Amino acid sequence: MATIRLKFRASTTLGKDGRLYYQVIHKRVVRQVATNCYISPGEWDENTEHLIHSLHTNTPRQRMLKNIAAELQWQQEQLMNIIKALDESGKDYTADEIALKYEKAFGNKDTVFTFFHRHITMLHEAGRHSTADHYDQTLRSFRNFREGCDLRFDMLTPQLALSYETWLKNHRLCRNTTSFYMRIMRTLYNKAVKANLTIDQHPFRHVYTGIDKTAKRAITIKDIKRIKGAELSHNLTLDFARDMFLLSFYLRGISPIDLAYLRKTDINQGYIVYSRSKTGQRMRIHIEPNIQVLLDKYKETGTQYLLPIIKREDGTEHAQYRNNTQRINRHLKKLTDKLDLSFPLTLYVARHSWASIAQSNHIPTSVISGAMGHDSEMTTQIYLASIQTSQIDEANSMIINSI
Repeated sequence: MATIRLKFRASTTLGKDGRLYYQVIHKRVVRQVATNCYISPGEWDENTEHLIHSLHTNTPRQRMLKNIAAELQWQQEQLMNIIKALDESGKDYTADEIALKYEKAFGNKDTVFTFFHRHITMLHEAGRHSTADHYDQTLRSFRNFREGCDLRFDMLTPQLALSYETWLKNHRLCRNTTSFYMRIMRTLYNKAVKANLTIDQHPFRHVYTGIDKTAKRAITIKDIKRIKGAELSHNLTLDFARDMFLLSFYLRGISPIDLAYLRKTDINQGYIVYSRSKTGQRMRIHIEPNIQVLLDKYKETGTQYLLPIIKREDGTEHAQYRNNTQRINRHLKKLTDKLDLSFPLTLYVARHSWASIAQSNHIPTSVISGAMGHDSEMTTQIYLASIQTSQIDEANSMIINSI
């Protein structure tokens, strides 16, 4: 039977980590199988050929070494399984066959981190920047949990998923936020299963992936009037943030990304017509006088975009959208304090407030789909898709004119 030995090769560059690899020995022939694990010389015991790490010390480096130890154990198990299967076949085999079988089965497969990166790139290329941002946010969270130590999808077990959920909870994240990360991880894992990167071990069956109902993120029509009437001419940044909030509200709670990416060509015969970035659903909004006032105020943008949220067309549009909407939300929080509002303003508050105020104005549930109060936005979209545009325009006009 073949044997396996773990070895360490120090880097030729002073101060740089060396690489761990396996020696596969069969019939006095030695072949090497590389790993993706790197450690410093002081973390390797040459006599015992083992990684030096503490089970009781909880420093970031020791946690990373524990992850490396788990990765090495998994790799050795796969090599031993290959050797066992070859032994049981009763056929003669060589050390080269062991190394080749391992490389074919595991060597060229994407790891979790690399698979994440590949899908983030594909989402950006497809123009799905918000979804790409969600994937990137989840990757950064999971990578922090793993202390930067990558892993293969076979190692993503139910126990590991539970450990990640516990780690998220220990960082004081609410259930909806932990569920957000878990749902994205589950989606990526299912893609990995389809790509034959792993068999389905159903690792997320014991973690929470639902959506809890949260407190309404909405303000009253009285608050909207105060925001509209605030004297901000002396503070252009607050004035701009207030105008973007009002436009988001006037445009039936348009999402921040759709607001930023509105183009001048989206205006057609008194309407703004655009496709939602999240769903592709076609939206058609009548331009009320209050809307026109703000569009006229910012008509000189110097770009194809309707509003100066994206100010340059140089390939950094998505970064501009993300940075400038974050800046708007920061100024909206300042406006909250200035007006002594009981609820912190954000662009998403404008979205929820339109639906809530529409409901309080006795606009039919079929028009506003229960003020977006469904457990999923998909249900809301199904309702809105069946409503006549004129009814929605009439409802929007009623709300805006009541301010």
